[in-house]
Amino acid sequence: MDIIQAIILGMVQGLTEFLPVSSSAHLVIVPELLGAQSSLAFDTLLHVGTLVAVVGYFWKDILAMIKAFLSSLKDLFRGKFREGVKEDPFKRMTWLVLVGTIPAGLMGVLLKDQFESLFNSVTAVGFFLLITGVILWAAEWINRKNSDKKGKRIKEVSFTNSLVIGLFQGFAIAPGISRSGSTIAASLFSGLERKLAARYSFILSIPAILGAALIQTKDIVSFDSNLGVLFGGFISAMIFSYLAVKFMMGYIQKHSLVIFSYYCWIVGGLTLIIPLLWK
Repeated sequence: MDIIQAIILGMVQGLTEFLPVSSSAHLVIVPELLGAQSSLAFDTLLHVGTLVAVVGYFWKDILAMIKAFLSSLKDLFRGKFREGVKEDPFKRMTWLVLVGTIPAGLMGVLLKDQFESLFNSVTAVGFFLLITGVILWAAEWINRKNSDKKGKRIKEVSFTNSLVIGLFQGFAIAPGISRSGSTIAASLFSGLERKLAARYSFILSIPAILGAALIQTKDIVSFDSNLGVLFGGFISAMIFSYLAVKFMMGYIQKHSLVIFSYYCWIVGGLTLIIPLLWK
């Protein structure tokens, strides 16, 4: 892999991590088109770039959540934990994220080998992209059905909601199931207000990406490539991730996700059909 290929892959990762079209699918498909030899370790390094971007975008929220978490621990000893989580939006967001991380964490540990084997199957990627399209379409269909209802704000989101959203994030371990798409869709299924659905989805990605990076730390360090390739891919992923987050936070308030359904169906369909015709 040369530095130009690394920058392109970083751009692809950065855009598709937070646009609901599955970054993992594109990191399987695009290297095939470029003739670049990627690896799970390099892909994880690109994910670290997206992690830096999302932390940079939400740094004020994250700082407030850290303070809220420490305050919640004090509340435990004062017998005011439930009251604090109910009344303080940052305390509630912090614990919703922690609870929502549990399903993906368990699935990542227990099913890691099974899911990783799917990264070698373009057919599996195409199939899961079609599923992502269905999930996004269904979320918008249900959201339109409930358009007369006011979306839930953070104080109205339950821990059951967070577990359901976290379960959808767990399924996104499969290449082709969009993490951002599935968690935003699950948030809409759960009745969250649209901007909050995106905000919660993106903040929920932080522990998931961090956990994956920690698991792959040894492989990243030993990845056989020059520093220019690694740095180029990392910076590219970070920049385009930031732009994607900023775009989605504005887009989702007034626009439907159905356009991304069509994209997933087209790319997924081509991914399934082209290899058959190529033979």
